[in-house]
Amino acid sequence: MKRVFITMILMVCVISLSAQNNQRADRNIQYQQYQLMKNYTDSLMVYKQRLDSLVASDETLNEQYGSMLADGRFYRLFAPLTYYQAPAKNALRMALYTEGEQDEVNDEIDNVLMNVYLNRPDLVVNSESNLRRVGGVSNDIIVPIQQNVELVSENNIPDDLQDDPEVDVVVEKPNFWTIKGDYYLQGLQNYISGNWYKGGESNYSLLGSITMEANYDNKQKVKWDNKLEMKLGFMTSKSDSIHSFKASEDLLRLTSKFGLQATKRWYYTLQMIAYTQFTHGYKSNDRFVYSDFLSPFNLNLSLGMDYNVEACNKKLTGTIHLAPFAYNFKYVERSPLVKRNGLEEGKHTLHDFGSQFTVDLKWAFSDNIQWQTRLYGFTTYSRAELEWENTFTFQFNKYISTKLFIYPRFDDCTGRDDHHGYWQFKEFFSLGFSYSF
Repeated sequence: MKRVFITMILMVCVISLSAQNNQRADRNIQYQQYQLMKNYTDSLMVYKQRLDSLVASDETLNEQYGSMLADGRFYRLFAPLTYYQAPAKNALRMALYTEGEQDEVNDEIDNVLMNVYLNRPDLVVNSESNLRRVGGVSNDIIVPIQQNVELVSENNIPDDLQDDPEVDVVVEKPNFWTIKGDYYLQGLQNYISGNWYKGGESNYSLLGSITMEANYDNKQKVKWDNKLEMKLGFMTSKSDSIHSFKASEDLLRLTSKFGLQATKRWYYTLQMIAYTQFTHGYKSNDRFVYSDFLSPFNLNLSLGMDYNVEACNKKLTGTIHLAPFAYNFKYVERSPLVKRNGLEEGKHTLHDFGSQFTVDLKWAFSDNIQWQTRLYGFTTYSRAELEWENTFTFQFNKYISTKLFIYPRFDDCTGRDDHHGYWQFKEFFSLGFSYSF
């Protein structure tokens, strides 16, 4: 029993001594924390007194303002501690200050910061490089300039200047019209299928084209686009003993669209397309006129919506017109061409109602290569017309270009060909002069 009792007493003593040691350690940690805080606050008080003495010694400020003003240069001491380049630069400089260059306040602030950098680098939380990367650092913070303004008690303006001077105000009316055009004159190699509805023959020829546009846009939901296309080409053929020359390309077409903006890219649109040709259309060694001016003449009116296309970094632009309501008027002046153009014998006009769409796009692949396409379709749900015009332009310089024109066409109101059916095809390749504005 004695051994057990003695053992218990020893354990109590050990636990008591351990508790006392822990209390001493806690008191030592608390004292160290207190001493650290006291040293920090004492150092701030010392630096504050030194800076206050510098400001108080600035007689210029005291004389001008009568009291100490807030100086933004002290912000570096009270903002989160940041490593600035100026303190190290000034501490390592070897050249002497020139007259008027030394700034005692900035020098003292740099000395304080340099002292902290050397003794307590662990307190630095940021750097001047990071601040400049975020938004920049202002190196020069100066006292705001106040102007001494003298008030005058009398109006000293001369009598001849008392009245308001006459000013001519000129208000110019904005111009909402955009005028542009495209012209070219080229020689070409021409291919036409045997059942082409306007006639013609594969051969070499000369082609001239004029395209003019006048577009109105008041930037307030109203647009009116107008485009006039005129193409006329002639060719000669040794195999043709009847005609010295004949038309290889013949088009006169006016497209006009009036639109009211519905959304950013959609417009309610009324579109009119009217087209015919300039002169007779022949085949080789054949006196029969296959087409002529106003034979046929087509007028298409459609009501629908337009979508403005803008894609591929604005390299692909144009419009897509969708019209569920369309009226087509066809007129054929020459009686022998009536049935050839889908009209009944003895009639010269045809009225159709149906739906219509037009896709008109331009894609600039590069500065000197572009593709312009026009896809037109009209249907009365008993017959259909489809035209797809493709023009590839290779621009060598401002005035010289090469064009490749591919034109498939479908029309089931004409006679069916044994080889091509209702499809017709036209192609030409040309090289020559071109000009755009």
